[in-house]
Parts: sequence; C-alpha cells; structure tokens
Amino acid sequence: MVRLGRNRKKEIAKDRFRFFYQEVVWGFIIIFLFLLVPSILLPSIMDTASPLYGVILYLSRAILVIIGIPLLFPLSNLIFEPQKRKVIIEEDVSPAKGHLKLFKMTKKNYKYQILYGILIFFLVFLPIDFFTYLLIPGMLEYQSVSIIYNTADVYLLSSNYLIFLISAIVIQFSVAIAEETISRGLLTKRGSEHYSRMSAVMISALYWGFGHLAYFFDLESRSYPIWYPFIWFLEAFIIGIVLSLLVLRRKWLFPVIIAHALNNIISAHAIWSFSQGISFSIVGLYLYYPLLIIGCILFVWFYTQIKEGLTIGVGMLKNYFKREKKMEATIGDTIFRVFFDIVMGFLIFIMGFIIMI
Repeated sequence: MVRLGRNRKKEIAKDRFRFFYQEVVWGFIIIFLFLLVPSILLPSIMDTASPLYGVILYLSRAILVIIGIPLLFPLSNLIFEPQKRKVIIEEDVSPAKGHLKLFKMTKKNYKYQILYGILIFFLVFLPIDFFTYLLIPGMLEYQSVSIIYNTADVYLLSSNYLIFLISAIVIQFSVAIAEETISRGLLTKRGSEHYSRMSAVMISALYWGFGHLAYFFDLESRSYPIWYPFIWFLEAFIIGIVLSLLVLRRKWLFPVIIAHALNNIISAHAIWSFSQGISFSIVGLYLYYPLLIIGCILFVWFYTQIKEGLTIGVGMLKNYFKREKKMEATIGDTIFRVFFDIVMGFLIFIMGFIIMI
C-alpha cells in the first residue's frame, strides 16, 4: 500500500511536470518571442505617449497570442512525440484544432455564448468589483495607481472621454482575448487533457490569481496596506474558477472573453473617473447601481439555469477535495495532489512573470 501511494504521488507530479515542460514552457517562450516584435517596433515608429500606441500594442498582442498558441502544439509534438503518445492516447482532433474550436461560434449557439458572457459579467464580475470598491475605498485608488503609470495605459489619463472610451473598448477586448486564450484555452482546456479537469481549473485559477498578486512588488504598493494585493488575488482566483468551469463544460471561449472585457471596460471607467477627480459615489450612482439592477433582473429571469449551473460547479469543487477512489490510494495522495496543484500554479506564474507575459 505504501509503495502504491508513492507511485501515485509520483504519477501526480509527472503528469503536471510533463504538461509544464512539454507545452506551457514552450508556449510561453513562443508568445514571448512574438510579443517582442510590437514591443520593440512600435516605440520606434510612434509616440508612446499617444493613446493610439496602447491600442495598437494591445491589439497586436491579442492577435499574436491567438496565432502563437496553436503553433505550440505541432512544435511540442515534433519534440516530444514519443512521450506524448503514452500520455494522451485518444484525441478526436489535433491539439491545435481542438484549441481553435474553442473560438467557434455557430448560428445555433452564438446567442447562448453571448448570453453566458453577459450573465457571468453581471452576476460574477460586477458584484465582486463593486463591493470591493464600496467596502474597501482604498482599493480603487490602489488599482488606479498600479495601472495608470504603464505607458500603454496612458488613455486612462485622457481628458477626452471619446478617446478614452474607444481606447478602453479595443484595449480591454484585446486584453481579455490574450489572457483568456492563455489562462482558459491553454492552462485549463489543454491542461485537463493531461490530468484531472478540476486540477486544471485550480491550476489555471491560481496562475491568474498570482498574476494579480504580483502587483505587490510594484513600488506604488508600498504606500498601501500590504493585504490589498491579496484581496486582488482572491478576487481573480474565485473568478478564475468560475471561468474555467464554464470553458470545460461548454468548450466555449467567447463567453469568458465577453465577460472579462465588459468587466475591464467598467473598471476602466471607475479608474478613469478617479483620474478625473470624480468620486466613486458618483460612479456608483450613475454606472454601478443601474448595472446591478440589471443584474438582479437577469438573476430572477434565469434563476433556474443559474441554480443548475451553480449546483454543478459547487459539486465539482467539493469533489476536488475528495479522494479519487480509482486514482488515489490514500487521503495522503489527495493532499499531495492539492498541494502540488498549488505548486504548479505558482510555477507557471513564475514562468510567465520572468518572461513578462
């Protein structure tokens, strides 16, 4: 029994490390090399203080991420083909095609994809952001200071609302596409083909959460309570779980992109208002409160579907912490799996942080 337990722990570690060095590392390197092009080229041909600079930079990043991830799989197969055949035996389509299918929107399901995106925005993103800003007033200032000094985000300081609005829409949709392609497309969907679905969910959510916690290292953070970045981590982690569960259940990426982008656009309005000297009470009255009312209406309207989805999600989350009878010999294996998922989420974050993805 002890030997079986040790073998299982070894398999848990091998499954995750295999995915990490065969696909995550190579995927991040490819994206990093691709993103070097606009980062080097754009400053030489246009003024970085221009709002157009950020729009083009973020848009080009989104396009390059969409191109880069599918290129990862044939490269990884070329290098690791003998090993990968032992790991993933049954696949209906190639990994690259499977990834690209996440972006598929048909006449039959496009309405549902848009609806899911809207519901996630109104019922998950929006309440979390609003109550964080309301209950922790310093968080808006903290997020504003952490973001607006990025050269590409100069649009947040523009006194021209139209320039800000157009920039926010293009930039935030670009950010959502790039982040969701990596976090949910690669880490969640592809990760679930290497190990358990819920481990893929947790690792992806932890990676996303650690990415927000990284603001702790900014110099601006020293002027704010040390726990502010941890609040940001917790928000991102919870939302990351919800988004990952939806992607695994529906095999759709557009709903999470829509929800992510809408939330970022609203948050950008809060940050822009702060930069213009407008208090959050005014922003809440004219922006957040009407949206929250709409969210309440949607909650009542789609209560049955929301309850069903919530029940399934909570059930999957509970099962994650239970022993997998067929795969885990002891409760120690379960504890090791959960611990190692945390380690992998942090390791992937470190990889992304080093090469600044």
